[in-house]
Amino acid sequence: MKSNADRQTTSENRKVTRAAGVVGAATLLSRIFGYVRDMVLASFFGAGMAADAFIAAFRIPNLLRRLFGEGSLSIAFVPVFTEAMASGDRDDGLRLAVSALKLLLVCLSVVAVVGVVVAPAIIQLVAPGFAHTPEKMALTVILTRIMFPYVILIGLVALCMGILNVMGHFAAPAVAPVLLNLAMIGAVFAVSRFSDSQTVRVVGLAGGVLVGGVMQLALQIPFLVKHGVRFWKPSGIWHPGMKKVGILMLPTIFGAAVYQINILVGTLLASLLPEGSVSYLYYADRLVQFPLGIFAQAAATAVLPSLSRQAVNGDHVGMGDTFGHAMSLVLFITIPAMVGLVVLRDPIVALLFKRGAFDALTTRLTSDALLYYALGLWAFSAVRIVVSTFYALQDTRTPVKCATIAIAANILFGMALMGPMKHCGLALATSLASMVNLVLLVVVLRKKLGVIRWRLIFFTCLKTLVASGIMALGVMMICHILIPFENGAGWLRLLAGISAGVVGGSVVFFAAARMMRMPEWQIVRGVLKRSWKRS
Repeated sequence: MKSNADRQTTSENRKVTRAAGVVGAATLLSRIFGYVRDMVLASFFGAGMAADAFIAAFRIPNLLRRLFGEGSLSIAFVPVFTEAMASGDRDDGLRLAVSALKLLLVCLSVVAVVGVVVAPAIIQLVAPGFAHTPEKMALTVILTRIMFPYVILIGLVALCMGILNVMGHFAAPAVAPVLLNLAMIGAVFAVSRFSDSQTVRVVGLAGGVLVGGVMQLALQIPFLVKHGVRFWKPSGIWHPGMKKVGILMLPTIFGAAVYQINILVGTLLASLLPEGSVSYLYYADRLVQFPLGIFAQAAATAVLPSLSRQAVNGDHVGMGDTFGHAMSLVLFITIPAMVGLVVLRDPIVALLFKRGAFDALTTRLTSDALLYYALGLWAFSAVRIVVSTFYALQDTRTPVKCATIAIAANILFGMALMGPMKHCGLALATSLASMVNLVLLVVVLRKKLGVIRWRLIFFTCLKTLVASGIMALGVMMICHILIPFENGAGWLRLLAGISAGVVGGSVVFFAAARMMRMPEWQIVRGVLKRSWKRS
């Protein structure tokens, strides 16, 4: 018979898997609309001046969202909020949530005002290469000023996500990005009816970002109210628990956002390369974000509340099992996703983006960047699980130390590789820096939580690599038959070939995993069966 501890660990693993399934499904819907959005942007703007300006400007509120929203306050808040709710005083926990929302609103409002005022200086720092083209620099500054208030909206959305996740609700925060994508798509088409100017269209697109932020925040409010959050009632802006959140928050500003900071470094260095380099990296990164968001971010979001509960109870053995379960599952999914992106990168980029202003040369250069980003997908994903474990332990120093080294490595790799490899060197630098970050984090975590079954994780990784290699051979055979090599392949032919490659590759991979008796196969099959029954 199982002991009580074993039953608790199994229960937490089931919660993680179930929550990851919910978040993953909602994120899948969001990513689909995200690709529709990117297809629209690629068609209207290609990889020219307007696209470069918008992408550089949009990077800034996105980075601040990671730093002050998801990356610091939200992640630092979850363990403290979990502890407050677990103490038995639910009302006090809810007051902490309201306090955090109000304090974040004030802080981000100040950040937004400062950002609007000093936008020219920010662009000089983030995209110094744009200074050689005054028109491009001016447009980027305008877009930055329009979109900077978005950091207020999306920061509040990120904190709402943390509150709702602790309360066991994952769907609404995960599906919220769909509204942003719809708003941006609608803005482009609406403005395009009245103007053919790319400058006017891209300004309208920036306005759509703000509308999308309002819609995302509005979606969270009914669910917060349903769970007892009464933010309209008179209450102070400060709660004693916020002191602990603040102590945890400061180091996490860099620790949780290392990937986004590395992407921003790539944008900075890409601005020094030929026009279009910023756009190539953006579109390639968006494709990597698909599996990263659906699987890795979903698992990290789902595992943090469980790890936090176990940390509060001092159950380090349970934490080790939960961590190992989440890590094995993420590697089992992201390694074949990485291999699939590498093998199918050319037809995927052509299918999604090759139309309108997005020509054959832009398609090839974006595909090249995708190759080097995809090589780091497993590391990007694993880092999110490891970082969540440190934050559950309320250890914020280790991630920030490792992140600082990783950012420095990214800058050095980027400067060394951008000369011979252009924008591809910047993509490879981001992947290499993430691997450095992962190695450093794992070394420390191994000392901190020796109960983790690293041997099991290693063999899961090894078996997954073997199954992925077999899958790659199958996908290449399918593509050789169904997808022509000439550039003029129609989208129906590409869609049929990619679909056959994905389905056929998945069948081959899961068959190989089943033959090797990998338990992760059973877990994924169970999630799929439950999802099918619910649908």
